[in-house]
Amino acid sequence: MKWIPSRFNAMAQTKQGELILYNSYTGAIGAVAEGERAAVLEALKRTGIDRELSPVEQTLVECGFLVAENVDEKRRAQFLHQSLHRTDVMHLVILPTEACNFRCVYCYQEFLRGQMKREVIDGLKRFLTKTIPRLTHLTVSWFGGEPLLAIDVIEEISTVIIEQTKRYGVAYQADMSTNGYGLSKETMRRLLRCEVTRFMVTLDGSKDVHDARRVLANRGPTYETILGHLRDIQTLDESFEVDIRVNFDEDNLDQIPLFLDELACYFAGDRRFQLFCRPVGRWGGANDERLPVCDHRTAEVKIWELTEYGIKKGLSMSSMVESMLMPSGAVCYAAKPHSFVIGADGQVYKCTCAFDEEYNRIGRLHADGTMDVDMDKLALWVTSGEETDEQCQACFFRPACQGNHCPLYRLRTGDRPCPHEKRKIKEVLLRLIDAQSFVRDEGKGR
Repeated sequence: MKWIPSRFNAMAQTKQGELILYNSYTGAIGAVAEGERAAVLEALKRTGIDRELSPVEQTLVECGFLVAENVDEKRRAQFLHQSLHRTDVMHLVILPTEACNFRCVYCYQEFLRGQMKREVIDGLKRFLTKTIPRLTHLTVSWFGGEPLLAIDVIEEISTVIIEQTKRYGVAYQADMSTNGYGLSKETMRRLLRCEVTRFMVTLDGSKDVHDARRVLANRGPTYETILGHLRDIQTLDESFEVDIRVNFDEDNLDQIPLFLDELACYFAGDRRFQLFCRPVGRWGGANDERLPVCDHRTAEVKIWELTEYGIKKGLSMSSMVESMLMPSGAVCYAAKPHSFVIGADGQVYKCTCAFDEEYNRIGRLHADGTMDVDMDKLALWVTSGEETDEQCQACFFRPACQGNHCPLYRLRTGDRPCPHEKRKIKEVLLRLIDAQSFVRDEGKGR
C-alpha cells in the first residue's frame, strides 16, 4: 500500500523552527519534535511512501496527515457535508426579546419588537416538549435585542428544556450573546442554574473608547458597569466561559493594545475569560456608510496581531478559534438544516443578521407547538455552498467550513465566504501553539 499526504493538510513553522501540522478532516493539530522534523517532512512529500511505515509515519496516518493512495478524500468530504443533515440534533437561536437597552454605533437592528409574546412562549415550550424526545443533542443560543431584559422568559423556557432533556437523556448546552450590562453576579448564578455556561460580552476598548461606541439608549456610559460585572462573576467558583469580544475599526485600532494591557491586569491566567478580536463590518445598520471599517488586508492582519499580543499578556484566546478548525466547525449555524432562529413574535428565520430580508423569513412557530417552514427558502441557506463551488471543493479547509462559513454573504454577493481562520491558517496555528505553550508554562510556574 502506498501512503500520500492528505489534501486537507496545512503546515506552519515557528521562529524557532518548530513544525506545526493541521488536518481539517480529522481536526488534528500538533507540533513536531525537533528530532522528528526531518522524518516528517520527508514523509509528507508528494512522492509518497510505499514501504513499511516507521513509528513516526504511523502516527501521521493515525492523525490523517498521511492517507492511503486509493482513498477518495473528496468523497469523504462530501459525506461529512451530508452528515450535517442528520435529524437527531437541533440548534435554536432564541430571541426572548428584540428590545435593547444599548444603541451601539455599528448595530444593524431596529428593535421594533419587544419581549416574546405569551402565545409564542407557550408555543415554543410545546414545540420543545414534542421535539426533544427524538433528539440526541440540543443547543440553544440566547440572543436579542438584549436577552437579559427578558431573563424571566429565559428561565421559564429553560425549565422545560432541562426537564425534558434530562428525562430523555438528551445532551444539552446553552450559550448567550449579551452586552453584559445586566450580567451581575446574581444574574450569572440564575443563568448557570439554567445551564447557560458560555457567554459573549463586547468591550471595544478602555472606558473613553468603549463609551463612545457602545452606549445606553439614553446615551449613558456602559463600560464601568460591564467591567464591574465581569470582575464580580470572576469570584464565582463555577465553570463557565466568557468571550470578551473586541470589535475594532480605524477609530479604536491604535488604542486596543493598551486596552488589552488593562484586561490582562484583571483576567490574565483565568481561562474562563477569553479574548476574541474581530473587525467591525457594515452589517446593515443605519450608520453603515459612516463606519470607519478597516480595509480587508488590515483587518486580516490585525485580528491575529492583537490576539497574539493578548496571549503574550497572559489572556486566553477564545476556544471558538480552535473549534473553527474542527470538522464542520466553521460552518455557520444558518447553513445547517436543523438550526432555526425563533423571533419574539414567533417568526422563524435562518440568520440573525438579515431580519428584514424576505428570503430569511422561512416560517412561523404557532401557539400549538407546530412550526411551518418554507422548504424552498430553507434550501437557499443549506445548499448554497460547496456543491457548486469548484474552489471550495478543492480547498484544504473544505471539511471545516464546507463553503458555508457565511451563507448570507454568498447569497448577497455570489462570492465564497472564506473564514478568517482559513485565510490566515499559518498565523492561527502559531497562536494556538503559543497559547498552549503559555498554559504549560503557567502550570510549571505553579
